[in-house]
Amino acid sequence: MELKLSGLRVIVPASTKGIMRRVVEQLIDEGCDVAICSRSEDSVARALRELSGGRGKAIGRACDVLDKEDYESWIEEMVAQMGGVDIFIPGVSAGGGSDSERNWWKNFEVDVLSTVRGCETVIPHMQAGGGGAITFITTTAAVETFGGPQAYNAMKGSLLVYAKQLSQDVGKDKIRVNCVSPGPIYFEGGSWEMLKDTMSKWFSKIERDHPGGRLGTPEEVANCIVFISSPAASWVSGTNLMVDGGFTKRVQF
Repeated sequence: MELKLSGLRVIVPASTKGIMRRVVEQLIDEGCDVAICSRSEDSVARALRELSGGRGKAIGRACDVLDKEDYESWIEEMVAQMGGVDIFIPGVSAGGGSDSERNWWKNFEVDVLSTVRGCETVIPHMQAGGGGAITFITTTAAVETFGGPQAYNAMKGSLLVYAKQLSQDVGKDKIRVNCVSPGPIYFEGGSWEMLKDTMSKWFSKIERDHPGGRLGTPEEVANCIVFISSPAASWVSGTNLMVDGGFTKRVQF
């Protein structure tokens, strides 16, 4: 299948490691120019070195999505350097936790508010350019009970509502808005590696309960993110794509 991604310009915040790093690598392999960021200057510099030499080009700098002015100026800088933006993939997250009110504020500011700010910054550029695609990275924990009540699940759930409503609002501008919701995904340095070390019995139970007998990989999620963000998915908007290997038990009518 031809994804028709070559030459497109993509912004992927918080993308020097994990699932979002795999997304960036695949986009560059497809010939996209991709803007990346991280809070760490060293992480960005290392990623730019490692991503050089591909079909597409990677650009970026350190940026803190919690800093409204810094985040919005980073997006504007990346749009200016690439000459526009065709795809925006906000996947930054504060992660889980249920130990204090601080988690609710952090997940709201990182997961929700940064996504809203990013969309409000890129959408005028997409409108001027004749369209685009926006893909939120949410979670299966937002669509059914999992891991107890916590800010991460609830805030990601709010993004599902925002994405659906936004897709209706900007559809007339030929801008598609979708969500990709991964189930448990294991990779080095990720939250599930930490849970394997700190809650080994619960981790083993999750593996046993999974229909596939294992957790997913970043590549398996990245494949779906790249597809749904691509022109090959031109008639897909306002949907939430579950990428969980059948882990969730709800019936999705």
